[in-house]
Order: sequence, then structure tokens, then C-alpha cells
Amino acid sequence: MSSQSPLYTSITLPCGKSLKNRIVKAAMEENMAGDNQLPDRNLLSLYRYWAHGGLGMIITGNVMVDRHAMTGPGGVVLEKDTPIDSFERWAKVIRSGGALAIMQINHPGRQVFKAVNKTAMAPSAVSLSMGRFSKQFADTYAMTCEDIYAVCQRFVDTAVKAQQAGFDGVQVHAAHGYLLSQFLSPLTNQRDDQWGGSLLNRARLLLNIVCQIRACCGSDFAVMVKLNAADFQRGGLTLEDTKEIVSHLNKLGVDVLEVSGGNYEAPAMQGRTGDGQALNQHAYFVEFASQIAAIAQMPVMTTGGINREASARRVLEQGCQLVGLASALAITPNLALKWQQGSPQAEMPPRCTWQDKTLASLVTMAMIRRQLRRLGNDLSTQPAPSQLWSLLQDLRHRKKMTRRYHQFINQ
Repeated sequence: MSSQSPLYTSITLPCGKSLKNRIVKAAMEENMAGDNQLPDRNLLSLYRYWAHGGLGMIITGNVMVDRHAMTGPGGVVLEKDTPIDSFERWAKVIRSGGALAIMQINHPGRQVFKAVNKTAMAPSAVSLSMGRFSKQFADTYAMTCEDIYAVCQRFVDTAVKAQQAGFDGVQVHAAHGYLLSQFLSPLTNQRDDQWGGSLLNRARLLLNIVCQIRACCGSDFAVMVKLNAADFQRGGLTLEDTKEIVSHLNKLGVDVLEVSGGNYEAPAMQGRTGDGQALNQHAYFVEFASQIAAIAQMPVMTTGGINREASARRVLEQGCQLVGLASALAITPNLALKWQQGSPQAEMPPRCTWQDKTLASLVTMAMIRRQLRRLGNDLSTQPAPSQLWSLLQDLRHRKKMTRRYHQFINQ
């Protein structure tokens, strides 16, 4: 496909920042932080490949707003008192090829491995239900109002630091079952105060965070939000709920809304739902995102399962303004550039075929992270890595990162 495709036209966000094309590197959890949970040489090497891969915008893997609340032991942490030198270098690398640099900021809530932190806070004391794997996750306790206000301030502090470091904006992660997503879902938010009950109450923390980031960072800083189209679990957040949340976000000057879905219990972001709902094979959430785009007053992007140019074009035809690529870029970091140059290449990311769905999800993530580490070490990627070897390598890497994380915390 030639560069005449709508995929390769520019777009200006409400904040005034422009993307040279509509293809975005969506967030993937790299688990590759260096000493003191800071970006280091390997992470910068990885992002250099994407920076020169023909993308309009690059969103980092989730950066944690609290060193005591980690999605994984190798997560990058940016708090109010964190030195920003390494973040300045990171932003500079990301922007070196002309893409916008967006930092995804996140708090895991209850989705914490016990080996990393023994306890985890959440809207309500509802622990993860992962079958025989449940014991691997932290014990959950309900947040106080003081905890909630403190988390809100942490998101704002991290956004301010990201702006100081030279990032063009932040993406507030309110999807995939992490803390803000837990507040939105009736399955995990069983509170009866101003933070629970009605959908507006459940959305209050997200709306407050967005408002305060905008107030502190100004009108020319991109403020993005990542939302689940649905939880894809019986009794969870529905598409109609998400549309109502979007109607509130419409009033807050959000620059991009990314539509995804699922969580650790129902990993729809890997194409597997927990309630039997069918997903599109080549762009998991495009039908949902299309309905949301019809009411959204900001550009809408969707991510999940997109690895062909034809699928990316279809996302735009369905009413979205941006297309997110993730796993495909772990194998071919310059895939967008190849498409733009006329190569019809489709990249099929590695996927675990084991029968145990929870284990298959963990192995799939392990295979992707293994490719990210290879790129960070300037090695070629492997389109079909060994599933068992990838899992064993990931467990070894996680053990090393867990040891380093506990040294950091105990300093």
C-alpha cells in the first residue's frame, strides 16, 4: 500500500500536538528497568528501534506511580522525588525519529504478584480469581479515602515529572484490570461511599485524575486515557457503561481515547474473553471502538490483534482516528515503515497454544517480553520462539528483577 493511504496522513490532537501518521506503538510491559527502577541503556536501545520505525506516536510500557505498587518487578517507577535525567534521555530517544513521546502511567491495584509485594490495595477487598494461580497474587485490602486521594496525587505528580522530562503527554491507564479499571468495574468496586455504587461514583477517581493533570500540565500537554470497551466477564463493566464514562470524559479535554479490553482473569487483550463474547480476529476491539468513536469527542484509537496493514486500514474505515500496534512491533519494530514503503508484510506475533488458558496467557506474555529483551540487547527477534524456553527464561529474568527490586525498596 502506498503512502497515499489515510494511515499515513497527519493528525493534530486537541492539545495542538501533531502526529505525522496514524500508526501508534501501543504500550507493552517490558519489565526491563535498570537500577533503582529507572530506564537504562537496554530500554533506550529497545525504544531506538521503534523511534526509527515509521510511527506517528510511541506510548511507553506502563510507568508506575508508586514504587510500592508494581505490575512486575522490572517496572519503571517515576515519583515526585525521582531524578529525571534518565527520563530525559528516554524522551529524547523516542522523539528522535519524529514520533510523539507519550508516557503511560499506571497503578496495579490488586494485580500484583505476591513475590513482589505481599499485599495490594484495591477499591474493595476482592482478590484475583485465577484458579490454581490465585495464591501467586498479593492479598488485597480495601483502600481508605486517604489512600484514594494519595493515589490521585501520585498520578498527577508523575504526569508533571513526565512533562518536565520532555514527554509530549501521558496516557492514564484505566484498562486491563489495573487500579483505575478496578474502580470502574462493579465486580471489583463494591464500595458504598462516594467512590462506589453508581457508575459516576466509580468513575470519580479517573475523572479527578484527568482534571488535575490537565490543570497542572496545561492545555498543550497531551492527556490520553486507555479504557476497556468491556471487562468481558459476566457482571463486569459493559460497553454501555464505557460509553457513559466516555460521555463524562468528553467534557474534560482528553486528547486520545484508546479502546482495549479484559484483565488478568479474562485476558481479552490477548483475544480470550471470559464471557463468551466474540472478538474480531484481526483487530479484537474494532467493533466496540467503532461504537465508542461515534459518541467520542476526541480521537479514538484501538489496539489488540492488529498485525496487517489491511486490518489497520479497516480500523480507520470503522471510525477510529488512530491504530495501535503492540505485539507485532515486538517482532518487527519497523513494521509501520515497511508498510509505508509498500511491503505487504503481516507479522504474526508468537502465541502460546497450551490448553490451560491462564498458563497460556503467561507464556504468551513471556514470549513477547523475550523479544523485547533481545531488541534491548541489539539481537534479532525470533518469530517462533520456544514456548517452554521462553517461560523458563522469563521466570529467571523475573527472579533477577525481583531480587533487584527488593534491594531498591530496602535501601
